[in-house]
Amino acid sequence: MAEIEIDGAPADPARLAALGLLNYGHFTTLRAEGGRVRGLSLHLDRLVRDCRVLFGAELDRAAVRERIGAVLPADGAPVIVRVTVYDPALGLERPAAPAVPALLVTTRPAGASAPAPLRVRTTTYRRELPEVKHVGLFGLVRHRRQAQLAGFDDVLLVGEDGLVVEGATWNVGFLAGDALVWPQGPSLPGVTEALLSAAYSGPQSREPLPVGRLDRFSAAFAVNAGVGVRPLAAVDGTAFDPAHPVLAELHASYLGISGERVGG
Repeated sequence: MAEIEIDGAPADPARLAALGLLNYGHFTTLRAEGGRVRGLSLHLDRLVRDCRVLFGAELDRAAVRERIGAVLPADGAPVIVRVTVYDPALGLERPAAPAVPALLVTTRPAGASAPAPLRVRTTTYRRELPEVKHVGLFGLVRHRRQAQLAGFDDVLLVGEDGLVVEGATWNVGFLAGDALVWPQGPSLPGVTEALLSAAYSGPQSREPLPVGRLDRFSAAFAVNAGVGVRPLAAVDGTAFDPAHPVLAELHASYLGISGERVGG
């Protein structure tokens, strides 16, 4: 059963409505299983860092861990947990008022660990303040919707300079043989990307990737905490090999990363 709580109490409608009305805050999404989370420290680092950027306030890491632990299923079943940081008292007229951030914690069942490959199309779009995982998702959802209406699964974001940066809610990587290449550009520093980059033993680099030259790669994949590693079948009209052997290696490397115990 899904959980929704604010600072450890059942979500009060008035405090919950404040987030929708102002839409100012940030979050992280993680997958928990058996009381453990891959990259938990990195998720906490992100929340602390983004809270300073958006609110000029310090976030209590221990309190976040406690709230995550409180919503996990007792049987250890896998769930997706989202921790959203926002101030229910912050108003549209004076958002510069001193902030007292609250923790909105929600859960949902975890999806398949090996979902089908994605077919994506590119669009020219840059998220506002791309280094922060903020709640301003309108542009991303709109572009994802338009892509799905056109017969694709999702959207890959490209800058005005024609360089690939990131997916709608995921980071992207490409393979040239066994060489792993990450895009260079303004994007969200993904927790799963960081974990995978550290775990991969083959050659890797970060470089500018012109959208018109993606055909030099043999495979491509999306990464985020919800699904881990997910192959891309195609970007626009460029097809990739979703059964590339290195993708299986990357998937195994990710699954081999030990999760950190939420309870410490």
